Amino acid sequence: MFLYLLCISFTAETEAGLRNGDGVYIVYMGSASSAANAYRAQILINTMFKRRANDIVHTYKHGFTGFAARLSAEEAKVIAKKTGVVSVFPDPNYQLHTTHSWDFLKYQTAVKIDSSPPSSPEAGSYDSIIGILDTGIWPESESFNDKDMGPIPSRWKGTCMEAKDFNSSNCNRKIIGARFYKSPDDDSEYFTTRDVIGHGTHTSSTAAGSAVENASYYGVASGTAKGGSPNARIAMYKVCNPGGCAGSSILAAFDDAIADGVDVLSLSLGAPSYAHIELNTDPIAIGAFHAVEQGILVVCSAGNDGPNGGTVVNTAPWIMTVAANTIDRDLESDVVLGGSKVIKGEGIHFGNVSKSPVYPLIHGKSVKSADASESSARTCDYGSLDQEKVKGKIVLCENVDGSSYASSARDEVKSKGGIGCIFVDDRTRAVASAYGTFPTTVIDSKEAAEIFSYVNSTKDPVATILPTVTVEKFTPAPSVAYFSSRGPSSITRSILKPDITAPGVAILAAWTGKDTSISLEGKPPSQFNVISGTSMAAPHVTAVASLIKSLHPTWSPSAIRSAIMTTATQTNNDKGLITTETGATATPYDTGSGELSTTASMQPGLVYETTAVDYLNFLCYYGYNISTIKTISKSVPANFTCPADSKLELISTVNYPSIGISGFKGSENKTVSRTVTNVGGDGVAVYTVSVETPAGFSIQVTPEKLQFTKDGEKLTYQVTVSAADDSLKKDVFGALTWSNAKYKAGIMRGGAAMYRSCSLLGCRGSSILAAFGSLHITTETGDKATRYKLWCWSGYFIWTLVTWDGLRNHPNRLPKLPLLLWVHFCPYKKDLKTHTAYPKILLFLNRATRETSNFNYPSSVSRTLTNVASSNPFSSSTSTLTEDAFSSITWSNGM
Repeated sequence: MFLYLLCISFTAETEAGLRNGDGVYIVYMGSASSAANAYRAQILINTMFKRRANDIVHTYKHGFTGFAARLSAEEAKVIAKKTGVVSVFPDPNYQLHTTHSWDFLKYQTAVKIDSSPPSSPEAGSYDSIIGILDTGIWPESESFNDKDMGPIPSRWKGTCMEAKDFNSSNCNRKIIGARFYKSPDDDSEYFTTRDVIGHGTHTSSTAAGSAVENASYYGVASGTAKGGSPNARIAMYKVCNPGGCAGSSILAAFDDAIADGVDVLSLSLGAPSYAHIELNTDPIAIGAFHAVEQGILVVCSAGNDGPNGGTVVNTAPWIMTVAANTIDRDLESDVVLGGSKVIKGEGIHFGNVSKSPVYPLIHGKSVKSADASESSARTCDYGSLDQEKVKGKIVLCENVDGSSYASSARDEVKSKGGIGCIFVDDRTRAVASAYGTFPTTVIDSKEAAEIFSYVNSTKDPVATILPTVTVEKFTPAPSVAYFSSRGPSSITRSILKPDITAPGVAILAAWTGKDTSISLEGKPPSQFNVISGTSMAAPHVTAVASLIKSLHPTWSPSAIRSAIMTTATQTNNDKGLITTETGATATPYDTGSGELSTTASMQPGLVYETTAVDYLNFLCYYGYNISTIKTISKSVPANFTCPADSKLELISTVNYPSIGISGFKGSENKTVSRTVTNVGGDGVAVYTVSVETPAGFSIQVTPEKLQFTKDGEKLTYQVTVSAADDSLKKDVFGALTWSNAKYKAGIMRGGAAMYRSCSLLGCRGSSILAAFGSLHITTETGDKATRYKLWCWSGYFIWTLVTWDGLRNHPNRLPKLPLLLWVHFCPYKKDLKTHTAYPKILLFLNRATRETSNFNYPSSVSRTLTNVASSNPFSSSTSTLTEDAFSSITWSNGM
């Protein structure tokens, strides 16, 4: 069995396949605070590179110690054995995970709170600085004007690096820092902070861009483009170029950002999900660990390898991992059939064709070329269509094998003289892509059935494809984007990943000013672009974290993360639960705690703070010895030692906004605890608890009431789960919620609905959402290869065939697919003015551990809560466990 109490965060284990031979290697030597570490690094450099200075690529000395250099494989092995060296690994190449969205998040807020997010430096007490690791920035964009911004914060220690096309004058009071990093394989033309791709400009303006009225992509998605934290400062660290993002550059950027003085770091990039990279050889995990030690929150995209389970990346527990969802704006391009029947489609195109259905409509397989297969013609693969048969027609193409894309079908139809392309694909139907001036739209299989019926019953079928129109207030929204990578983490199920979901579909934001590849013929390049990806979702969360930092400058990274996670919403604009791309109810493996709330997160009531010792203990449980941990971290207390029984299941003891317990065997009890901190600002506060308990087990919370006497006070509660028997066959879920009248979300009571609602993923206030259990979804096991779609809407990923060599080396970690039951309860009040936020934590029980060594989870685990709101008596509900289950416990007070 497996129990999850949602205080969430998951880690995806990856194994990097080492490259043989010479190349650039990263030598990681732990904390920079250790004089011994710095001395050893300098000795190594002086000894090995006295006559090879040009072989040194980067040195790391601010947040951590080490260097990147050209080494032979033999030299790398020798260095790895040196005292003080934590790891030596080949320099990996990561990829990008590619404003109306902010209005949608605002309107999604279901709870009235006392104040809005600060919109100016005066409204907050702190001038926040966002560091962005990406492709650079286009400083001339109007999104980066510094009108009405005050002086640059005096604590800022960064710089504005000059290049042939980037001067110090390109920085201002908005862009206060600009650095680039020379990768050994890059052309010199990329030695500049100027963005030649567009990705970094887009993410920067999404997070902190100034408001620009009448922004659009050639009239599509028009409105005011603005960042979520428009008064924040931006520091750009250019680590990516068209060839990818070098791990050595990523580490160098982390090192500089720590010294420069950023408050939040945002990365919309990462390794593909099939690359199994260990924590001590992952530049993002390493850099983020040291950034968090310095009080910097690190926000990362979850990856675009969905919808398969177990594909989430950037999952170290000190990283905030962001999934992607749709918003309430749809970019429609409809099909009109003969007889004026309208079929709704999705896509961005600017074709100049008749709005009347006058063009012959034909199925791809009916116009196949002589040497093409029927399957390839149905898909409209390259070279599969006959030019004479296609010319002047609209062609209906299908994603037959799940591996094709509308853009490829469009290219084939266009090259053969066709008039337009209708592409059938259930996956991409909800995600609008741009197809230029060639009429192209995507429909789903249900809509396609109507077209096939028309084609098969009509002698001369005709159609047209209408120009794209922007549909506002589209329902239901949000839904999980099909490409968004999913949990669980492959390192441990005791920490749920992703942590949160945010808008990442068809996001309008600034772009480079000279990108002709997105331009329409005869028109100047657009200053804005509409793209999708978890890359677009991460800066939404970054912006909210920046606002929280402005309002609460003394809060730790984990407190900010907790505030965002425990106030997330789980309902859509139809008042139903958030769904996936298939229409099924989303689970925390899809959305984490739920969708980001831009307002409730400013006043969470209670927060779960993950301390430095929590992270040290995590390293112990994960298998690092105390000697290595002391080398890695600058925050090791003098008397700290790893617990004698350190093992993976003890990760449940880390004070996260989720709790996971697995390995229930027969009738037994498991106890976990959490500590919460009162940050509500009201001093005295009383929270009561409520629990959503799945059938088959009982859950007891002790105490049943948290009584805070002052702000900043910490209180701990325990949760005891009792399994009735050993009949649990599947993973199920529940929730635990602490609430008072000030911080409480509306809940829907009664009937079956009590196990289907928003409180599971984090209602308002100090809600802690319970995570799911051991659900390793996806891939085939054994020696079978598994095919993944690795792609980003900005085009940086491609089809890849992966053989799971790493999994073969760890057979006990092969993915399993237990059945999943999602249960949660959400009382609801019609009068929004009386809504209160529930601190909720999700409970997950999993019958059989899928981890290596069949771990037995500890009988006692603790969690600490901090009060940030008010007071009243509480109650707990119990039930009996007969299967893997999730449950919820709610603390509430009567205010």
